[in-house]
Amino acid sequence: MRPPAWLWIPAAGAILVVVVPLLGLLTSVDVGSLWPLLTSEASVTALLLSLRTAVIATALCLVLGAPLALLLARGQWWGQAVLRALVLVPLVLPPVVGGLALLTTFGRRGLLGEHLVAAGISISYTTTAVVLAQTFVALPFLVLSLEGAVRGLDRRHEEAAATLGAGPWRRLTRVTLPLVGPGLVSGSVLAFARALGEFGATLTFAGSAQGRTRTLPLEIYLQREVDQDAAIALSLVLVVLATVIVGSVYARTTRAAA
Repeated sequence: MRPPAWLWIPAAGAILVVVVPLLGLLTSVDVGSLWPLLTSEASVTALLLSLRTAVIATALCLVLGAPLALLLARGQWWGQAVLRALVLVPLVLPPVVGGLALLTTFGRRGLLGEHLVAAGISISYTTTAVVLAQTFVALPFLVLSLEGAVRGLDRRHEEAAATLGAGPWRRLTRVTLPLVGPGLVSGSVLAFARALGEFGATLTFAGSAQGRTRTLPLEIYLQREVDQDAAIALSLVLVVLATVIVGSVYARTTRAAA
């Protein structure tokens, strides 16, 4: 059933707000100088660092977030609602606040950081800090996606497996996870996209050292002050990556719903 035609009026406003600025960015690109700007040493180093740390952060989100999502979706225990709210807080926090939280925890004088430094382990202003910052902001995306997928799962499949003698681990690996696979993939891709675009928490907690903590969003910010053409070219790279990532998730979700 088709929606009312008048909905196109406010929808056009939404398109103007979101799409037109992206078109403005695209039309500002100097095609002739695009390739030299994208292949400069600073740009390539920042892009590779962003991709590497985002992949590691996504892996951490999977290892840590998937069990948590399963427990939140299926568990019934005291404090569950409070824990869910705390896990989702990074979704609404300004990234710089998240960076300050990480710094006061893992910094040299932080809650845990001073003990780590005493043991010879320094985290703040290192590549590890970049990964932690990206994980902090990206983890809720995976937890939210996977928890929703598990909650919407028909439990009859798991009950049938239990009736046939499958234990909890076998039910989890052979029934539950394959059934929620699309949700797990979508959450992982969204977590990767969020980690790739992280800026505020990274700058606050990890700084901006070229080759070590200066990711692509930080490079864009710095280039904006000295070479706007370079900043626009690098921004275009992030826009293209984000479009491909979000588009792939949407296409997968649409096929699954169909």
